Amino acid sequence: MLLSAQDKRARLASLVRGHEFVVAPGVFEMISAKLADGMGFHALYMSGYGIAASHLGLPDAGLASFSEVCDRVRVLASGTQTPLICDADTGFGGLLNVRQTVRGFEAAGCAAVQIEDQVSPKKCGYTAGRQVIAVDAMVKKIEVALEAREDDALLLIARTDARAELGLDEAIRRGCAYAGAGADVVFIQGPESIQELEQIGAAIEAPLLVNLGHGGKTPVVAAKQLAELGYGIAIYPGIAMLAAAAALETVYATLARDGDSTKLSLPRYDFDAMHRLMGFEAVWAFEDRWSPSDEA
Repeated sequence: MLLSAQDKRARLASLVRGHEFVVAPGVFEMISAKLADGMGFHALYMSGYGIAASHLGLPDAGLASFSEVCDRVRVLASGTQTPLICDADTGFGGLLNVRQTVRGFEAAGCAAVQIEDQVSPKKCGYTAGRQVIAVDAMVKKIEVALEAREDDALLLIARTDARAELGLDEAIRRGCAYAGAGADVVFIQGPESIQELEQIGAAIEAPLLVNLGHGGKTPVVAAKQLAELGYGIAIYPGIAMLAAAAALETVYATLARDGDSTKLSLPRYDFDAMHRLMGFEAVWAFEDRWSPSDEA
């Protein structure tokens, strides 16, 4: 039996507030979520980029609606045992939208909601030209989000994108303000060196999240070192998606070139294991129990 949403939220909140380091791989649809769910991670990270790409085939540019993303939260959370951290972009608009987002994501089963201080419509965190709203406006969003949640174990992650355009000092100033407003976790997007990671860890007195996106500007640092620098959560939002895309490209290119798969040497998941992952054994057991008897 799956854990309840309340149990999953309580589990993640206890880890983060107890200063235990959490590694959260990115998941973007149910095969990735089910595979990661069986690996013993403390949390999974629902990537906004991954959801826009896999569900809609669109860039992460504020094009996915609240209802579309909330539906993905519900599917992923209900099908996994591991607490789910959910990217909610800007909260999908103003203060009323933020309240609706937190309530909707909580009801859908997520364990932590991440809201950023970008101007709407947002831009992908790996692209240039990101603009941020005023600090006071983001603080109000945080206050509304905290009031909107029914379960105090639902973590609010406040992200700032100020580093790219306004510099590290401004990003740290915002991170301190967001922690002061009550955010459970602070996320500064895009530190560009280990020294910057150290500065952030020394300056902000709140659990910190770091985005280790392969291809981004933040150096990929070992978990032990990150914990020593004061970080509590490391997310890897794109690594599985990029690996899956590379594997798919290889398979399709081989079929297109050769007309068959005889020369395909790429490792592949065992088909019987895929049956088990998808829950066929439960279906077969149900059918064995309820199928009409041959003697009837």
